[in-house]
Amino acid sequence: MSILNSFKNRCNKLGFKKNKLKIRRKAPLASYGQIQALLSSLAPKKTNLPLIRVGSHGDGGYLIPDDLLGVVACFSPGVSKTSDFELDLAKKGIPCYLADYSVSKPGIDNPLFHFEKKFLGALNDSIHMTLDKWVLESQVPAGDLLLQMDIEGSEFDVLHQISPELLRRFRIIVIEFHNLDDMVYRGGYRLMLLTMQKLLTDFEVVHIHPNNSEPTFKYGPFEIPPLQEITFLRKDRASSSFLQNTFPHPLDVACDDSMPDYPLPKCWFSPETISSSVSINKA
Repeated sequence: MSILNSFKNRCNKLGFKKNKLKIRRKAPLASYGQIQALLSSLAPKKTNLPLIRVGSHGDGGYLIPDDLLGVVACFSPGVSKTSDFELDLAKKGIPCYLADYSVSKPGIDNPLFHFEKKFLGALNDSIHMTLDKWVLESQVPAGDLLLQMDIEGSEFDVLHQISPELLRRFRIIVIEFHNLDDMVYRGGYRLMLLTMQKLLTDFEVVHIHPNNSEPTFKYGPFEIPPLQEITFLRKDRASSSFLQNTFPHPLDVACDDSMPDYPLPKCWFSPETISSSVSINKA
């Protein structure tokens, strides 16, 4: 199936209008070399720190490095109906700052929860706030932070706006990225490239788990899950790292238990499709 027909079928299932499809049809495509370089930069690394599961057995649970000692707070935008991840951290004594304009409060009450009824974004107004402003006004003590973010595609706005100084305060970052199949188009590829260049300056990818609520999107030799949970660890926290080549992780669980889970496609981590000579900064 061609990339256009595959995209059209997915759009039809989601109910997108034909005029949007016509706009997308004219979008120039990224090259295979660009996609390969980008995926190479995201190949997950196994470090000296084992991964643990924090949160529920399903959607709302994430794999992060077992490196929580000394983390002074977690910032977690995107509350919706689930706060199991934050509850597990609160049980470890870590205060959690939650934000979401779409709900009145978290679904779980806890004395270590601090809720802000706002969306996280790239500006500050009556319903939005930036991550820098949120952390500053929360007056958390000095020390490392944790960021867990599932904000339905706004993660790119937030990551481009965040200051490098604040970004480096986070020891662990776990994000559910949306619309990753857009990387096959030059505009989407460029957005993803700039986002990852910023993150990978100080962080390594230590885990990727596709969200099985959407099937993979095929583009030539590549399979791209549109929704993926990606975990980053600040580089100074790992004493060793090497490419991980076994997926799924034993602690991975399907996000949608009504559908079969699927592992990270091989093109994201296989040495056969990763060229060590191609740098993300040269793509």
